[in-house]
Amino acid sequence: MSGSVRTRPEASGQALAEAYDTALLDLDGVVYAGGNAIAYAVESLATARAGGMRLAYVTNNALRTPDTVAAHLTELGIPTGAGEVITSAQAVARLIADQVPPGSRVLVVGGEGLRVALRERGLEPVESADDDPVAVVQGYGGPDLPWGRFAEASYAVARGLPWFASNTDLTIPSGRGIAPGNGAAVEVVRIATGAEPQVAGKPLPPMHRETILRTGAERPLVVGDRLDTDIEGAFNGGVDSLLVLTGVTDGAQLLAAPPRHRPTYVDADLRGMLTGQPEVVEAGAGFRCGGWTAVAGADRLELDGEGGALDGLRALCAAAWTAAGDGACTLDAEKALARLGW
Repeated sequence: MSGSVRTRPEASGQALAEAYDTALLDLDGVVYAGGNAIAYAVESLATARAGGMRLAYVTNNALRTPDTVAAHLTELGIPTGAGEVITSAQAVARLIADQVPPGSRVLVVGGEGLRVALRERGLEPVESADDDPVAVVQGYGGPDLPWGRFAEASYAVARGLPWFASNTDLTIPSGRGIAPGNGAAVEVVRIATGAEPQVAGKPLPPMHRETILRTGAERPLVVGDRLDTDIEGAFNGGVDSLLVLTGVTDGAQLLAAPPRHRPTYVDADLRGMLTGQPEVVEAGAGFRCGGWTAVAGADRLELDGEGGALDGLRALCAAAWTAAGDGACTLDAEKALARLGW
């Protein structure tokens, strides 16, 4: 629906793994959570690859190196090379390298993935604001990142050094639930300094640029679980997207999504890559998908019928997004979602 506001999930007569040449897959909440593979991920990715689809893993998590991520995926049963992993650390390192002289010192607040990416671009990571850095970069450092690291960043930023962030995701999925992400850490430095960082990660253009440079994808499909990073990043890059419901996005958030957060396709998990996508059609005053019909009423979304829960959710998306137009749907959807088990 290029050039127009998306008002319903799209249909595909082909399996998505056949319609697109490369899957640009988020990791946390899509392939794994808390280090463990999400149900159906291993088998679905193996089938997609066997059918000729290239797989690339695109993550806003800057903590781990591509080698470490690839080794982890391989241990989970998804054979992966380091060149198939693209991180926000790589994107922010390129962004910095485009603005500072080769060999420059950069104060790092984050993990090893960020340090490796900076060295790849010919930059020298340092640990203190007193080490004469010319820039500051902040990336996810894990739950054990010392509080003093934020102080070092704040001292340097307050002196006027340019400040960069790998990403600003406020949360990150874990095996125990939703934890604070790098965006929460960025807020600490913002509060202390009043400054604003340059951000590289999804949904912003530097990450899309890094991904295309490294994969050479011609017909990419972004696959993610977050509306404000994965789906908005696809929107900004002008490519199609598949939202899987294995991570942070729930049904209510999907129905309320403004245009830049509306995915092309919606499915339960990565098995959605291996199938076509059903058509959502107009039906009187509402929309039908499978055995469900959804209508936008005066103050609520109404759902009637029976069948698969995903078909009902797709029909509800069409009713909600059409009613909202270029805004966010504010109609009460609680009862309609409850019928689908959401």
